[in-house]
Amino acid sequence: MIELCRRQMSFAEGLIAEAVDELWEQWMREVDEVLADAQLLAIVYEALAQRWPKSRTRGRKGTPAELVLRLLLLKHIRNWSYAVLEREVRANLVYRQFTRVGAEKVPDAKTLGKLGIALGPQIIEQIHQRVVAIAQEKKIVAGRRMRVDTTVVETNIHYPTDSTLLGDGVRVLTRTMKAIARLAGAAGTKLRDRTRAVKFRLLEIGRASRSRGEEAKEKLKQVYRKLLSTTGRVVAQARRFAHEVSSGIKCAAWPLGQVLLEARRQSLETMIPRVRQVMRQARERIFKGNTRVAGKLVSLFEPHTEVIRKGKAAKPTEFGKMVKIQEAERQIVIDYEVYEERPSDSALLIPALEAHEQQLGRAPRLVTADAAFFSSSNEAAAHARGVKRIAIPNRSTKSAERKKLQKKRWFRNAQKWRTGSEGRISLLKRRHGLNRCRYKGQCGMKRWVGLGVIGDNPINIGRTLAASAKT
Repeated sequence: MIELCRRQMSFAEGLIAEAVDELWEQWMREVDEVLADAQLLAIVYEALAQRWPKSRTRGRKGTPAELVLRLLLLKHIRNWSYAVLEREVRANLVYRQFTRVGAEKVPDAKTLGKLGIALGPQIIEQIHQRVVAIAQEKKIVAGRRMRVDTTVVETNIHYPTDSTLLGDGVRVLTRTMKAIARLAGAAGTKLRDRTRAVKFRLLEIGRASRSRGEEAKEKLKQVYRKLLSTTGRVVAQARRFAHEVSSGIKCAAWPLGQVLLEARRQSLETMIPRVRQVMRQARERIFKGNTRVAGKLVSLFEPHTEVIRKGKAAKPTEFGKMVKIQEAERQIVIDYEVYEERPSDSALLIPALEAHEQQLGRAPRLVTADAAFFSSSNEAAAHARGVKRIAIPNRSTKSAERKKLQKKRWFRNAQKWRTGSEGRISLLKRRHGLNRCRYKGQCGMKRWVGLGVIGDNPINIGRTLAASAKT
């Protein structure tokens, strides 16, 4: 049964709260009041109530919505894992008070993970919008200025090479077929384990790739032919296993075993096309020199991962998803978005303006971004929406009038303020973990980015409110 808030604090908890009162960080006191917002709690409560048909009225008491919100927020504020979150809250009296756990038992890491998944990307977005609305109500953000930038959040994958991807495919398919063989017994096709042979091929490729010259290249091609041949045999065997499970040749002796068998079959049918795609792109690159294959995969486990090159010297190639971070005053991120496919930066300015107007109810007076967002049509459309000043440089202009505009004091000051968006992105990556997504899948990426942004906004809100309270 889902509850909105915890029961009233006991007498002993009141004494503990009084004892640790001076240990709170100042921003945490302000955020503590922000998180008591009834609309925020209602959003989380409704999401948790949708987990099961009668979650509101039946079953034992679950973790209250208030605790779920605060625990999840603290996790992403500190960039902890669920296991570290459980340990730190259990051992720290301030965290117990902040999360409203009090003297009760802290939910274990697995429970927290399941509760976190219950808050999907749409719920996270609603929570973020409400946090921004609270900042607007408290007059922290007015919407007079807007800056926007993009970055890449990497998926949690190893560096992709053709050989390691083929090795991953063989390992996963063989592991799944072994599980089917244990459930179904000796019926049907007998499993032949080729992982040892594939391991030797991977070691040979590693040695051959360190050499240069035509002889080494020919040796590399020969080893890849052997590896692709072995991988093809494993894929063919996996197809036979999947067919025999679906036709009933391989079956379990008990109902639960049959359910597990069907799950393994679905896993094979999901993974086989991915491994075949990796085989195609390996053949194209090794034997034809073609690196641009349609539907290219860089991970069997995170197939949505894109190859993104943004021209960075330290990291020229990144593997993940393009993310937009959009700010207003006081470093408050008012909008974020994870893109299914990488868009052009110049195509994002007008949608960013629309999101600003929808969230804050007004067009900004000043809009600034880097040169990638520039286009004359963007400037015209922004002016038509009521934007007074647009500080987006055009690096390739030959117009003397445009060069003069870009040297004006307000334009240069706006560009100085724009560089803060790069600092905000850097901080989101360092402090809140947006350098690499630890959740799985496309929905996991959206949840990770959203929670990282939500984790940063309350800190800035709390610090602003604390500073204004002193003055």
